[in-house]
Amino acid sequence: MAGWSGEIGASGLARRLLGKPVFLYRLEDGRPAALLDRCPHRFAPLSRGSRDGDRVVCGYHGLTFAPDGQCVHNPFAQRIPAGSRIPTFAVAERDGIVWLWCGDAAEADPALIPDFGFIPDTPASRTVRGYTLMQANYEYGTDNLLDLSHIEFVHKGTFAGQGVIFAGQHSVRQDGDTLHSDWWMPGIAPPSVAQAHFPPDAKVDHWLDMRWNAPASMRLTVGVSPHGAGRDAGFEVPQAHILSPADAHTTHYFWSSTRYDNLGDPNVDAALLALFGEAFDQEDKPMIEAAYANVRDNLERGGDFWKEKPLSLGIDQGGTRARRLLESLIAKEALAGG
Repeated sequence: MAGWSGEIGASGLARRLLGKPVFLYRLEDGRPAALLDRCPHRFAPLSRGSRDGDRVVCGYHGLTFAPDGQCVHNPFAQRIPAGSRIPTFAVAERDGIVWLWCGDAAEADPALIPDFGFIPDTPASRTVRGYTLMQANYEYGTDNLLDLSHIEFVHKGTFAGQGVIFAGQHSVRQDGDTLHSDWWMPGIAPPSVAQAHFPPDAKVDHWLDMRWNAPASMRLTVGVSPHGAGRDAGFEVPQAHILSPADAHTTHYFWSSTRYDNLGDPNVDAALLALFGEAFDQEDKPMIEAAYANVRDNLERGGDFWKEKPLSLGIDQGGTRARRLLESLIAKEALAGG
């Protein structure tokens, strides 16, 4: 994920992805485009330049580039300098998200983009979207999201489940390259997400279903129904949790939450943004960053996650399986490329 669709306005969006400066902007027909945010002359960010239709004009010396990366104008001579073409990236826009493919554009397959169809607003739903920058490798964010038992300890000010996790059953399953890490908590008191929908003495069934697709695109479904009535008798809150590496030690964390009630009340949007902002920026982020800081020096000296000998508690099998699956996919990609 390169960004939310709404982030790429008239001035475009400069964002570091996979260790590269990338400039995302919209062509005149509205389609997104992406190119390396570095002029080949003296390396100025093209995002600091201007636009000439679909072309990007460097703000330093005026070299102009077409969407395919070809330099098409040199204000100092008729000749276009050799070596002036800049890399471009394949992009696709779907579900209110702009997706970036940093490899060979001919190999980009939009069919592999995970489904986040619940995100765009409809007459029956509304979604709040957010973003935070984490000073940690993206896989440490995946560990956190695929092990939701941490909510009992990290999210005491926001999502804490009043101990419901300890009454739950955790399962991990794999479907092709898709991983599922799910919690099922039957016959419990209403968790915080359901307290406005059920009386305090009610018994409910509660589920947290997390779907993971490589490298780090996750959909969380939070659901509650009357005990024993089946899932269709309750309600669900779908969320997106998508991590994109800025570099090896920094991660873009995009999140969203969709609701189906109180659609016309802007105060609900503000309250949800404040709640999620507190949960992710003030609770998750400091813990993940501090944990990563404890191993970063070793990683930079050639170590890896497994050499740190992480202890297994069982409930962390989602993150472990994701790491192993990702390693397998990377190895296959490297073999195919070789």
